[in-house]
Amino acid sequence: MLFLLYFGRKRSWKRDILGRAGYICRMRKKLLFLMAGAASVAGPVQAQFNTVSTVPFRYRVEVVSAGRDNAVTLPGYTLSVQDTLPPAGVGAPALSADTCKHVWIERYLSVSYPLRRMKINSLYGYRKDPFTGKRKFHNGIDLHARGDEVMAMMAGVVVKVGQDKSSGKYVTLRHGDYTVSYCHLSRILTRKGAAIRPRDVVGITGSTGRSTGEHLHISCKLDGKSVDPLMVLDYIKSICEECVAALAESREAPALSPAGGKHR
Repeated sequence: MLFLLYFGRKRSWKRDILGRAGYICRMRKKLLFLMAGAASVAGPVQAQFNTVSTVPFRYRVEVVSAGRDNAVTLPGYTLSVQDTLPPAGVGAPALSADTCKHVWIERYLSVSYPLRRMKINSLYGYRKDPFTGKRKFHNGIDLHARGDEVMAMMAGVVVKVGQDKSSGKYVTLRHGDYTVSYCHLSRILTRKGAAIRPRDVVGITGSTGRSTGEHLHISCKLDGKSVDPLMVLDYIKSICEECVAALAESREAPALSPAGGKHR
């Protein structure tokens, strides 16, 4: 009888140990899974506090053929400076170097970065709210600024100026189907209804509204829906690179064919 009692307790003790070991293994797997998920979420945060040139863009501008190779376009927006290069084809007239140079310079000047020095402090998307510490969606990007002039990125019109508790002093510009808002300004240097050109100064950066310190917050909407402002910055970067490359090529030959090749 004592033997059966001892044997039963021993078997129960073994089952308890095996059960606890299985529970620990299961919890270990769950913990490893959670750590892997946390690492994947935290990874993109390391890209903050970089310059525009090193931040990975979440959108890419469309590259289409519009009378020449690799024409850069932004969906929903048309450049104010139209491409004056005639369509390529047999018998198409050659363009002088001066004419081509003028076209590319005008195209280059049709866009502008909002600040003279670009450094991104916070990206578009979910982040830790600086006031509450909770996870919250950030509907724009924050640029480092210290009393800097804020410039229009493209030709357009001022559709709204004002001040509220969240955005502080702000200016909203319309560029085609896009609206771009500059927030937390210290001064507004334009008015509603004013036509603006690229590089026109519309305000001075500041820290008005719901802000922890001076910076420029930029939000962007396409057809009324929030989009990442890096989409527009990527477009501007592509336009500038395209024009610089074309001007460098035009230096090498006295004239260019409409298709972009060297003309002799």
